[in-house]
Amino acid sequence: MQKLVFVLLVVFSSCTLTTAQTISSPSDFLGYDIGTQFSRNHQVIAYFKAVQNQVPNQVKLVEYGKTNERRGLYLTFISSEDNIKNLETIRENNLKNTGLLEGESSGNDVAIVWLSYNVHGNEASSSEASMLTLFKLLTEKQDLLKNTVVIIDPSVNPDGRDRYINWYNETASLPYDIDRQASEHNEPWPGGRPNHYLFDLNRDWVWASQVETQQRLEVYNKWMPHVHVDFHEQGINEPYYFAPAAEPFHEIITDWQRDFQTEIGKNHAKYFDAEGWLFFTRERFDLLYPSYGDTYPTFMGAMGMTYEQGGHGMAGLGILNDEGHVLTLVERLTHHTTTGISTVEMASKNAKKLNTEFAKFFNNSNLKYKSYVLKGNEDKLNSLKTLLNKHQIAFENATKSKVSGYNYATGNQGSFNVDGNALVVHSNQPKGKMVKVLFEPNTKLSDSLTYDITAWSLPYAYGLDALASTTKVSSNRMASKKSLQVLNDAYGYVSKWNSMKDAQFLSELLKQNFKVRFTEKPFSANDKTFERGSLIITKGDNKHIEKMVSKLNTIAQEHAQPLTEINSGFSQKTPDIGSPDIKLVNKQKVAILSGEGTRSLSYGEVWHFFEQQLHYPLTSINTNDFGNTNLNKYNVLILPNGNYRKVLSEDNMTKLKEWVRAGGKVIAIDGALRSFAGKDGFSLSYKDSEDDDDQKDNLTPYADREREYSNNLITGAIFNAKVDNTHPMAFGYDDNYFTLKLGSSAYSLLDSGYNVAYLNDTKVYSGFAGQNALNSLGKTLVFGEERMGSGSFIYIVDNTLFRSFWENGKLFFVNSIFMVNNNAYEL
Repeated sequence: MQKLVFVLLVVFSSCTLTTAQTISSPSDFLGYDIGTQFSRNHQVIAYFKAVQNQVPNQVKLVEYGKTNERRGLYLTFISSEDNIKNLETIRENNLKNTGLLEGESSGNDVAIVWLSYNVHGNEASSSEASMLTLFKLLTEKQDLLKNTVVIIDPSVNPDGRDRYINWYNETASLPYDIDRQASEHNEPWPGGRPNHYLFDLNRDWVWASQVETQQRLEVYNKWMPHVHVDFHEQGINEPYYFAPAAEPFHEIITDWQRDFQTEIGKNHAKYFDAEGWLFFTRERFDLLYPSYGDTYPTFMGAMGMTYEQGGHGMAGLGILNDEGHVLTLVERLTHHTTTGISTVEMASKNAKKLNTEFAKFFNNSNLKYKSYVLKGNEDKLNSLKTLLNKHQIAFENATKSKVSGYNYATGNQGSFNVDGNALVVHSNQPKGKMVKVLFEPNTKLSDSLTYDITAWSLPYAYGLDALASTTKVSSNRMASKKSLQVLNDAYGYVSKWNSMKDAQFLSELLKQNFKVRFTEKPFSANDKTFERGSLIITKGDNKHIEKMVSKLNTIAQEHAQPLTEINSGFSQKTPDIGSPDIKLVNKQKVAILSGEGTRSLSYGEVWHFFEQQLHYPLTSINTNDFGNTNLNKYNVLILPNGNYRKVLSEDNMTKLKEWVRAGGKVIAIDGALRSFAGKDGFSLSYKDSEDDDDQKDNLTPYADREREYSNNLITGAIFNAKVDNTHPMAFGYDDNYFTLKLGSSAYSLLDSGYNVAYLNDTKVYSGFAGQNALNSLGKTLVFGEERMGSGSFIYIVDNTLFRSFWENGKLFFVNSIFMVNNNAYEL
């Protein structure tokens, strides 16, 4: 017997040795020791492809999409030969186990672990670690693969990675310079963190505004892993962070999820302790905001975790930190490799328990709210449906009835009548816990100190009336849509104006050289009333377009845009179509400041909005070139969130004012307002707190300072703003608007100008706001316009384009471009 065991061990060792000899190590393949240089994205992918070719029975590489810059997005499946053969069966069994796929599961003993690397492009050690992790799994940890499928995404953000790597490789010293003042440790604007459109992909999981996220979600929801890890980097003076996470945990997180991430953390600690490596847990990184790479998987039943290695874009290949330690890329990738392997080890040891607890997560019968009912503008409902489809969340139409429950508009219990167009989302469906997270009126906070915003409720974000009902609301499957009528020859055609869909229609018309009018006052024709902002396309304005009606019909059909035909310019109720109150829309030439001084994420939000949502041209002007820029070529200049102290020097401010007086429009967003508040010639001013008693002494203990400071913060809270919807900036809106306030900056109402939207009270509908911050919010500006000569400064205090998810705010921005102070037309 002992001889047989010995023979088996020899055979096993021989097989392992043969496998190791077959697979190229990252260093051998790359031609340099891993960690001594940064590998470009194509080199990382080439290594994964090479390993697949060397052991195709254990590695399967799949391209799941492409980035904006046409780089491939890949997943690598690593497991035993038997598991790779039965990969589709394993996937289907997992979905059947949760109820996401019909049928009985034939097995639930394989753990699925998904490891995501380099979501932030300049946190570049993780993609290096992904290669070493792949190699070690196949050469040293084969036993873990018997009951585990490991999915590796080696680079979630290849565009950002290559932006950082290419810059670093071009600028770094040889050998690398550890002095943090060296150029290789100071990235130029915009840095490698975001993707092509300068979005933070780690905040985009739920909103799915970016192509990388959209394509990833398709395959993620096909697999629904039991464990998901997002590998990151933090500042150079921080050691290593791993789970368990910090409070607040969202209340839907189960005891099992809490406990098992602690067990995983203890397993990591065992390996870190053995090497004497520093680490910390249960601090900073919480599990509340749903759009992260740890929270989204957690709310989908997985063990979602963030691992943070000290380093970030500043670290380069090596840097001297404040503790006198030279932090190297080799060290950073080694730590990430260790936690990656440790995670797989814990999943393998607990595979059956993972499957069992994962299945339990999808039982949602005990959730308080059984149905969320939404009604309102059809386009906004359809926009919400699009988001829900991305996450494979089911929804239906309400049957005609009266529903009661928590009324989002009032913040109290209430009721309203619904018809068959109302949307119903039930919580008793497999993804019901994510439904709760996205639709809950007000997220429960166990701790006010959070890493991100604390409010995101979809009814507010999409501008819909909503009720949350504790009883299931009657509903049925969605009815099919009716097709649009073909346009007849008429005097003119009127389009509604209350959604981004309408804005996209206008954009297309302008690009096709149609002349389009909009009304500043309601008018009636054909026994129908058309509200402020309604678009009017007349034959008389568009004689220059051959086969105008046919072309307009084509555009309307492509945009599914209903148009009302009018047969005369003589209105039943004035204004008539030729009235001065019905103006031509200028084909605006729009510019935006970019570069140093602007916040790259805010710039990216505007850039993405123009190119991927509004589909309208935008010119980017670098702040370094502003002094020499001929502003007379543009009608609108957008200043994204930023600090323009250096850009708007005395001479440049004078230049800007003169351009505005001549008819230009400046749209200032968020922090950009600081450039004008309290300055000569502007009525915009800061609003100070009405209660500064807390400022009179300094007796708060050191240990309590951070928590005490939270009284001055607003961490993404929702308020109800009063709206002057007779002002062109608010066309298409009701007289109130739920705004997402991202910070405590407050501005007084304009003494001269138009207070388009403002906070009349400080009631918080959702999210956290400290009392000191609330004290300064009463009667403060949300959106405003200040005239200067023939032009305008438009103030957007609360950024309507933030992360591109506050859908109901986007039309304010479009109105600012095309309708505010529109008194001239350029031929």
